[in-house]
Amino acid sequence: MAEGQDGHYDSSADSLRVEPIYESFLCPLTKQIMRDPVTLESGATFECQAILKWFKESDSSGRRLICPVTRKELSSTELNPSIALKNTIDEWMHRNEAAKLDVARKLLTSESSESDTVQALEYVAEICQRSRSSRHVVRKLGLISLVSELLKNSSTKVRQKALESLRFVAKDDNDNKDEIAAGDNIRTIVKFLSHGHVQEKEQAASLLYELSEYKPLSEKIGSVPGAILILVGLSSSKVENLLTIDWAEKTLVNLESCEKNVRQMAENGRLQPLLRLLLQGSPDTQLSMAAYLGELVLSNDMKALVAQTAGCALVNIMKIGNLEAREAALKSLNQISSYDISAKILIEAGILPPLITDLFTVGSNQLPMRLKEVSATILANVVASGANFQSIPLDHSRQTLVSEEIIHNLLHLISNTGPAIECKLLQVLVGLTSSSATVQGIVDAIKSSGATVSLIQFVEAPQREVRMASIKLLNNISPCMGLELADAFRGNFSQLSSLIRVIGDNNGISEEQAPAAGLVADLPLQDSVLTRHLVQDGAFTTIISKVMMIRQGESRGGRFVNPFLEGLVRIISRITFILEDDPDIIAVARQYNLTALFTDLLQMNGLDTVQIVSATALGNLSRQSKHLTKVLPPSTPGLCFSIFPCISQKSVSTGECRVHHGICSSRESFCLLEGKVVEKLVACLDHNNEKVVEASLTALSTLLEDGVDIDQGVMVLCDAEGVKLILDVLCENRTEALRQQAVWAVERILRTHEIAYEISGNQNVGTALVEAFRHGDFKTRQIAERALKHVDKLPNFSGIFSKMGAQ
Repeated sequence: MAEGQDGHYDSSADSLRVEPIYESFLCPLTKQIMRDPVTLESGATFECQAILKWFKESDSSGRRLICPVTRKELSSTELNPSIALKNTIDEWMHRNEAAKLDVARKLLTSESSESDTVQALEYVAEICQRSRSSRHVVRKLGLISLVSELLKNSSTKVRQKALESLRFVAKDDNDNKDEIAAGDNIRTIVKFLSHGHVQEKEQAASLLYELSEYKPLSEKIGSVPGAILILVGLSSSKVENLLTIDWAEKTLVNLESCEKNVRQMAENGRLQPLLRLLLQGSPDTQLSMAAYLGELVLSNDMKALVAQTAGCALVNIMKIGNLEAREAALKSLNQISSYDISAKILIEAGILPPLITDLFTVGSNQLPMRLKEVSATILANVVASGANFQSIPLDHSRQTLVSEEIIHNLLHLISNTGPAIECKLLQVLVGLTSSSATVQGIVDAIKSSGATVSLIQFVEAPQREVRMASIKLLNNISPCMGLELADAFRGNFSQLSSLIRVIGDNNGISEEQAPAAGLVADLPLQDSVLTRHLVQDGAFTTIISKVMMIRQGESRGGRFVNPFLEGLVRIISRITFILEDDPDIIAVARQYNLTALFTDLLQMNGLDTVQIVSATALGNLSRQSKHLTKVLPPSTPGLCFSIFPCISQKSVSTGECRVHHGICSSRESFCLLEGKVVEKLVACLDHNNEKVVEASLTALSTLLEDGVDIDQGVMVLCDAEGVKLILDVLCENRTEALRQQAVWAVERILRTHEIAYEISGNQNVGTALVEAFRHGDFKTRQIAERALKHVDKLPNFSGIFSKMGAQ
């Protein structure tokens, strides 16, 4: 090989050492070097497969059989192997290969140009494609390490050609694969998969596949950090080269021969190999895969896949496996049951009966407590899925998870285990009581077992999870057993105080606080003993402070804010239900300025419960105004004035309330007029929620009750444009409760003759009153009758009879 002045080898000189191809070496049909030359009777020589193809095509087309070279007709298709020529070609090829490899070796061991290096790599690739012996020669000449070093070359073209050459070097030769995999070469190849150009990625993926065909290298490939993650990403890619994706997928299939790789694939979202081993592997492999499955953190989609694919197998292991196998199965089921959809799949797979058996079995066959805890966790997960547990039998006696005996056993277990299992079983009851279809059955079982007091004790548990589960449970059942819970709290006020401490916690608004507020709010509103204890305990100071912080945006709690606020407002409203003849409670209402507070809360549009409670509380407060107003000494009557249509001359201000005829204030006597609440309540009469309308109408009706100046009350409603809305409520007839309240209010309004006269021509109002007269309950019919008399729809017989008596 000639060496240039710059120290580089002259490849053109090297090429002279490669013997030329002789014409006799080439097949006349393929123009390629013959590997298996055969001679016809015409004396012409061809590649065996090529001439056979020629014969077949001639026969199928009906042509005469002739020699492709001499064009003479053949009498025979006999093929005579040309052994001498074959040996000559083989010798030539070996000399030629040796020459090319010598060129390649010299180029690869010097600082050659890019084109020379690529030429050398092409020689190596070309020779390695010919035979396994050629690949053996490449290894013996030390070319594998030289080519591998080029994987770090700065030239993209060189790197790509090196990857391609190595794939041919590795083909069907495990010794070559071992040498290619030496050092950090695999790491370098993997690097191309994430950082290489498109063609580099494809070549690297195909080389990695070739190496993975050799099983001993599977673990080594998998041990490269990130290798399996990158391959998993490529195999599921929507944007990569299709060939690259295919090579990556095939490589992963090969890597599945190593369990460590299977685990890594599962970690990176490729679960199918692990599931196959779980279902089809040896007993030891199945156990290993089940145990590992329990350690994985799975996405919800993966949980559903596992439940669908292996749920039945895992449940079966629970039933019949040994302790080690059951532990592995339980841990896996614990993982996948935490998603609603997968939990429902497990229910269909029959998970409930063995779970209940594991929990309730005692004696020599019982599970260790650590595994009972896992069983309890799975049961809590399954129950949280919201399935219809009334229709799922647990045994041949058709008992279900909500059967009284099962609930009794759960309650007994809660009282006789440690905090971890207590917490999970309480969560089971939380799930069962979250459904309106099953809550009453659970409540009945709690009552019949006498477990109320023991359940309430958990609100003082030092473990937050236990305490939170018990509070959620008690909150769920409180609408159905408020009296029983109130009795229990009266027996131990410290538990009620514990709930207030939870509510008052200042670390944001937690998942625990909302149900705690709901629980206290559900206790009987008229229970003055509990309310007085809350006052003495300073609970209302804490709760009102919380409400103000939420209103001012100082407390954040995401999805817990609204239910927490609703509970707080309901608790505060307790004060307004025991105001009657109780100076101490009245003083509390004044202290906290409840009229102003509930007026502010009434305007929280979008929170219907808060508006309902606020309107109800304002009505309760207003009902006391006639007793709390400071009555002035009688004054000289003024001139009469027109009441309707709400245009009047203003009287000289004396500070006297028009409705209560005394000195009123929002804070001291809870007066709706002084608190400027009337307009806000009237605005709520147009609300979409009929419960808001009903509560607001009830509050406004306190201005029309006996003991106040009804005419002035009507005047106030007229000024606030409330009369029309009240008539609309009557005509709409949305609910029976609303109709009853509207009929009562309208009858009071129609006592004002001017209004009655105006309304008498309103057909809609007349029809609504007639409907109430015909279809309402006894009291409503009586009130509707009086209203109809006001508008002359019914004769006033009492007036006629009084005149007849006078005659």
